[in-house]
Amino acid sequence: METIELKKVGEIAPPLFNDAGLPAGFVHSIETGAAVDGPGMRFALFVSGCQFRCLYCHNPDTWKLHNGKFYTVDEIIAEIRKYASFLRVAGGLTISGGEPMMQAHFTGEIFRRAKHELGLHTAIDTQGYLSGNLPDEWFEPIDLVLLDIKEFNSERHERLTGKPNEPTLLFARRLAAMKKPVWLRYVLLPGFSDFEEDVEGLAKFVAGLGNVERVEVLPFHKLGESKWQELGLAYELTEVRPPSPELVHRVREQFRSHGLETY
Repeated sequence: METIELKKVGEIAPPLFNDAGLPAGFVHSIETGAAVDGPGMRFALFVSGCQFRCLYCHNPDTWKLHNGKFYTVDEIIAEIRKYASFLRVAGGLTISGGEPMMQAHFTGEIFRRAKHELGLHTAIDTQGYLSGNLPDEWFEPIDLVLLDIKEFNSERHERLTGKPNEPTLLFARRLAAMKKPVWLRYVLLPGFSDFEEDVEGLAKFVAGLGNVERVEVLPFHKLGESKWQELGLAYELTEVRPPSPELVHRVREQFRSHGLETY
């Protein structure tokens, strides 16, 4: 197996505890019947905290770590347990955000218990920026990584998210070395992530990894614009229109031309 040198970028949050000393964390929201966050029907846990400032983010209220409700790990596992018998046959658990690795002590324990106590299929939805802070063992109870690569060109990636993409691409290579299944998620934003040469570069990169099971091209939408306004944030994409069907088709065909199952 290829050895990928870990490069720490940014910092994960320190472990948090409630007044009784039990491990805990901040949760933005919970969805018990999620159908677009991995295979089947999922219990989707959206945690707070994220280093990225994506221009199209539809949940900017997740950016700050403390902008959620404080739960203990025990409380979350108890809630998941209510649906565990159904989830074992119909889907599983997905932790999203925000960025789940921001609260790695909290989410890692939830993944461990969901996998080994409840026997659930587990998935993480992540941009991977903080992955260099975590050992391979942290990912052991995770069955599937929904990996968000926002743009293949690092300068354009930074324009779009506020951060460079090298940590994410390194994480993608690390997942391949671990033989961890990946679903790639790519938000298609006209004028920001629709460059033909960048899509082509990403498609070649992803196809060469050998562990990417599917690619999801997600057309940009402005459903989160009202949240930006409520939070007093300047939304830069008001005049940007969603991608045309022709553009979506072109980008999907670029991925398919490299043998990738694409939706």
